[in-house]
Amino acid sequence: MSSSHSGSPQPLSARRGKALSGHVKLPGDKSISHRAMIFGLLSVGETEIAGLLEGEDVIRTVDACRALGATIDRLGEGHWRVSGVGIGGLRSPDHVLDFGNAGTGSRLMMGVVGGHDITATFDGDASLRKRPMRRILDPLVEMGVQVVAQAEGGRCPITIKGAADPLPITYSTPVASAQIKSAILLAGLNSPGRTTVIETEATRDHTEKMLTYFGATLKVTHEGHDGRRIELEGRPELKPRPIMVPRDPSSAAFPLVAALLVDGSDLLLEGVMMNPLRTGLLTTLLEMGASIDIINPRYEGGEDVADLRVRASNLKGVDVPAARAPSMIDEYPILAVAASFATGETRMRGLNELRVKESDRLQAVADGLAEAGVTYAIEGDDLIVQGQSGAVRGGGTVATHLDHRIAMSFLVMGMATDKPMTVDDERVIATSFPSFVGLMRGLGADFFA
Repeated sequence: MSSSHSGSPQPLSARRGKALSGHVKLPGDKSISHRAMIFGLLSVGETEIAGLLEGEDVIRTVDACRALGATIDRLGEGHWRVSGVGIGGLRSPDHVLDFGNAGTGSRLMMGVVGGHDITATFDGDASLRKRPMRRILDPLVEMGVQVVAQAEGGRCPITIKGAADPLPITYSTPVASAQIKSAILLAGLNSPGRTTVIETEATRDHTEKMLTYFGATLKVTHEGHDGRRIELEGRPELKPRPIMVPRDPSSAAFPLVAALLVDGSDLLLEGVMMNPLRTGLLTTLLEMGASIDIINPRYEGGEDVADLRVRASNLKGVDVPAARAPSMIDEYPILAVAASFATGETRMRGLNELRVKESDRLQAVADGLAEAGVTYAIEGDDLIVQGQSGAVRGGGTVATHLDHRIAMSFLVMGMATDKPMTVDDERVIATSFPSFVGLMRGLGADFFA
C-alpha cells in the first residue's frame, strides 16, 4: 500500500483576506504529463519533456515507466528526459506498480501492459483501491489480456498478463471516459491490426493528439450527434519528439474561481490549455457572468493555449447541461463553490461519473456545502446549488476523503465566506498541485493552520 498520506492529518483553514493580484504560473497539465512519460517509454530513443507536472500522481507514472524498462532522468525543474524501449520492448516489472492516488496513471498503464507479453501487478492507496477498474479490464480481456488476480469487484490490487499479439477490436465505450479509450488505444499499439474505439460523447483527446504527434496512423471521424470514432493502425514505430506540457486548466480552476469571488481581485493566468474538450468550466463561468478575458491565444506543444485575465465578478445561477460533463468532469467541486456565491439556482446535470472519482465526489461536495451553510439538493445525478448572492456563512470543517480537488475547492471557498473554512487534511493537494498553498498565499490568500 502507498504511504503517501500516512501519519497525522494536517488540517488547513482559509479566511477572507485582501484582494488577489499578480501573474499566475500554473503547474503543467496532469493528463498530458502522464501521457508524455508513457509515449517516451513507447518510443525508441530520447524524448525530452518540458513543463512536466511533478505532483505525486505523475511521479508514480514515472516510476512505473522505469519499472517497465525506460531510463528516465530529471534534468531540472519540470525538465525530464526519457530513453524509451519502444512498442514490444517492455519488460515485466520486478515489483508491484504502486500508483498511490493516480487513477489516470494506473488505468493508462493497464493498457500499456495489456499490449505486451508481460505480467504486472497494479496497486495504490485506499482511495484508488475503491475505484472501479472493470471498465478498463473488460475491453482489455477482449483483446486477449488475462486478469490473473483482482480484488472484489475488479478493484486493485490487480495482476494482469498482457497479450503477445493483442486482438484488434472495435469497442463502444459504455461511459464517456478518456481513460477507457486511452487504455484500449495504448494496448492496440502492439496489435497486428486496426483497433477502433467508438464514443457516444467525445472525451478529452490528448491521447489521440499525442499518438499522431509521435507518428502513429490514426483516423478520427464523427459518430452520431456528439460522438467520435477513433481508428488506430497497430504496430507503428513511434519516434521520440520534444514535448512542452501546457498549463493545467483543472489546476487553473482554483485561482480563477478565487479571483471571481474575492472582492477587488485581478489575476493573469498564463499559458492555460484551451483544448475545447477541457474548457467546460470556462464556458460555464462566462455564462454565469464572470469577467474573464481570453488573451494571446496561441499553439504550444500540440495544444491551444491562452492567457486568462480574471476579475472579481457578481455571478448568476445557470443550468449546466449534462453534455458538458466530459469537458469539465474534474471541475464540478470548484463550480459548486462558485455557484454558492451566485445569485439564483445552479443546476449541474448528469454527474454520475463523480461518484467514482478519487472519492464519491458528488457526496463529498454536498457535505462540504452543508458545512458552509449552503442549501443544495441532489436529484438523481443532478446537483442543485441555491446561490447565497455573495453572502456564504462558512465556518465548517470539510472531510477531503483523500481527494485533492475537494481540499482545494473548499479552501478557495473559505477565502470569501463570512467565517473561515477548514479542510481536514491539506497533504492530499500534493497529488496534483504541490505548489497550491504557496502560490495562493503569494497572490494574497490567508491560509492558516
